[in-house]
Amino acid sequence: MAADLSKRKFVPTTLDTGDFSQLEPLYELLLNREILSVDDLKTWLLDFSELESVIDETRSRRYIDKSCHTDDEAIQKAYMHFVETVDPQTKPYFFKLQKKLLDSQYLAGLGDTKYRMLARRWQADVDIFCDENIPLEVEVTKLSNEYDKTSGAMMVFYRDREYTLQQLARFIEEPDRAVRQEAWELSTRRRMKDRHTIDDIFEKLLPLRDKIASNANVSDYRAFCWKAYKRFDYTPEDCLDFADAIAETCVPLVKELDRQRAKDLGISRLRPWDLAVDPQNRPPLRPFKETEVDGFVAKTKSIFDRLSPELGLEFDSLRINSNLDLASRKGKQPGGYQCSLEESRQPFIFMNAAGLQRDLETLLHEAGHAFHYLAAKDEPLVFLRSAPMEFCEVASMAMELFGDEHLDVFYNDAEAARAKRVHLEGIIRFFPWMATIDTFQHWLYTHPGHTLGDRTAAWIGILDRFGGEVDWSGYTDAREAMWQRQLHLFHHPFYYIEYGIAQLGALQLWMKAKEDPRRALANYRNGLRLAGTKPLPDLFNAAGIQFDFSKKTLAPLMQAIQRDLNDLPR
Repeated sequence: MAADLSKRKFVPTTLDTGDFSQLEPLYELLLNREILSVDDLKTWLLDFSELESVIDETRSRRYIDKSCHTDDEAIQKAYMHFVETVDPQTKPYFFKLQKKLLDSQYLAGLGDTKYRMLARRWQADVDIFCDENIPLEVEVTKLSNEYDKTSGAMMVFYRDREYTLQQLARFIEEPDRAVRQEAWELSTRRRMKDRHTIDDIFEKLLPLRDKIASNANVSDYRAFCWKAYKRFDYTPEDCLDFADAIAETCVPLVKELDRQRAKDLGISRLRPWDLAVDPQNRPPLRPFKETEVDGFVAKTKSIFDRLSPELGLEFDSLRINSNLDLASRKGKQPGGYQCSLEESRQPFIFMNAAGLQRDLETLLHEAGHAFHYLAAKDEPLVFLRSAPMEFCEVASMAMELFGDEHLDVFYNDAEAARAKRVHLEGIIRFFPWMATIDTFQHWLYTHPGHTLGDRTAAWIGILDRFGGEVDWSGYTDAREAMWQRQLHLFHHPFYYIEYGIAQLGALQLWMKAKEDPRRALANYRNGLRLAGTKPLPDLFNAAGIQFDFSKKTLAPLMQAIQRDLNDLPR
């Protein structure tokens, strides 16, 4: 559903947001407007917010379009026009307007905590902004888009049919080990075909990011990201300590899960194609048929109806407004995401459903983000409508866990227990993988000028530290290139620790839901409504959980998962 243009008060309804010459006069009006009171400043902020909402929605819609149609040159061209032409010209104005607020004598008079939050966030932006970085950021976006196009074009023929790699993944869950191996090797060979292309993209990204950090007068790109992501409440050292806790607490659990899996499968050693199959060699869980995405949506809605009628109605609004694109198909970017349409005040969910249990987890996850956006959409200032990512991911991961209690919508009792086991074991396995990616990123950006060989050696060393009991012999090249599948490394460097911090928050909510599900859901919603108006620890507190990612919090939660796993039938 398109935005209601009649609600605009500052931006003309005839504005073409793809034409910067039409945007510039509005920026000039805001920049030159005289502010003589606190009320003037509030009105000015609302007008600025309206302009940014309009521009942001255009950017988001073009990103969605190019994600859905990586093989449509006109759509790709429209997206890149915005990235290369509009964005670079709006950024200097945005910086000047941030400065205008920070320099205003009436800023202190705004009073409300949310304005102090805004000032703190904008001060971080101002600290690292410089004009020289604008063209570099355009180049980074272009290279990230090249990664998407390369990944989106990865197709394979199997059994007389063409598959995306996401669709092929269903065969790696098959009980027939020969089928699993064949599908895994086929997928791996296709990825390896573009290994050097992706290496070349990354080789170009690294020096650009180092230069961006240097231009911003910070020590390295890690320090740049810490400011850019507004990480006020924890340090890089805290992240590395978290990784140590994971190595001590979670890695032994993963190794035990691997040993048990090999025993259940009746094999002496696990191979990479043995990790997704049911360990009892039962047929794969298939919550829906790949061709029946509408039924998938309807059943997922019924889960939300059970949790809360309000959630069910909110989820259905995405379908009604055509804000779901879920099926996997040729020419579609891999992965899944929720994207906010800021003028329409609507969320959009993108994913590649192929009839897998993981698809159900993904839709629950992205729906959690959508519920977060809808809970916060009435915040007048677009700048405060989003919470820090560490809490945004609580919204999504907690919804996965809440949904686990209603898997009978898709499965019989035995299958629902299997699906829950898969999810809980997946959470245990996730923490070492998160630590692997995060630790690798710390290494990447604190070792400028490293060679491809250095990078590969560092990756393997980190993988060995956090890895399980899997035999990769004969596939060394594939193991060396595993990191290329993690799109965060290309699109959002250092954006991965958030998932680990948030998973601890989500698990705390899960524990509370066992005691009182209604109260836990109410607390969850309370936290979501605050959006970005409070500091990160306050958001966690509003949801009735603690902002802590030390061993003190991690270890008891892992013990709780183990207890649940012990209670589930194998």
